[in-house]
Parts: sequence; structure tokens; C-alpha cells
Amino acid sequence: MINEALTEDLQKRTRKAPTAFRTISEVSEDLQIPQHVLRFWETKFSQLKPLKRGGGRRYYRPEDIALLKRVSDLLYTQGYTIKGVQRLLKDGAFSEEEEGHPGELALGEPSPAEELDEAPLRDALSELDAIASALRQLGAKG
Repeated sequence: MINEALTEDLQKRTRKAPTAFRTISEVSEDLQIPQHVLRFWETKFSQLKPLKRGGGRRYYRPEDIALLKRVSDLLYTQGYTIKGVQRLLKDGAFSEEEEGHPGELALGEPSPAEELDEAPLRDALSELDAIASALRQLGAKG
């Protein structure tokens, strides 16, 4: 009982301020993302640039962590590919929320041009079905 109280007190005193920089191990633990994935994402998302100190130690700013949370959500929850998230970042689909917390990122609403037009896909599928049918008929005759 006393050990639990001491542990909890120690944890409260060692917590960093929300604006403090975090090491890769802290970010990895907080976001439940392996460190090697965070390093890989740095190579794929140029907007992600943690500060690097002597020996290559990474220090993530609050805005880096917010970006990582958003990328993680898009990749793991919403099913985007890395290229899809790169495109969103390039097109500026991420924007600072005016009413949200500083540094928190939000995904912008898709423009009508970005909505998927399924008609060409249906036409292509019909054409492929016709080709497959013709090939089956040729195979049955030969």
C-alpha cells in the first residue's frame, strides 16, 4: 500500500509538461508505436523533423507528436496507405484547428474533386468480365 502511494507520487512528479520535448522512447510508449516505425516515418513524411542532439538522440516537439498521432490514426484506424497520407500532407489537407489545442492537427474536409467516382471502375470491371468470358469460351473451344 505504501509502495503504491510512493510509486504514484513519483510518477506525478516525473511527468513532463505538455509543452516539453519527448524522447523517442517516451513517444513510442505513449503512442504504442515501435521506435523503428517512428524512425521509418521520418523517412516517409518530410514534415516530421524531431530535433536531433549529440549522438543522434531524437527529441519530439508537441507538434511532432500531434502529427504522429494523426498519421497513426490515418494508417491504422482509417486504412490509408503511406502514399495516401503523404498526398494528404502534400495537398495541405492537415490544418491547425483554430478551436482545438495548439499543435493538434485535423484532417480537412475532402473537396468534391477528391471524392471517388465509381462509374469508371464499374465500366472497367464490366469490360474485364467480358474479356474473361470470351477467354473462357476460347479455352472451351480449343
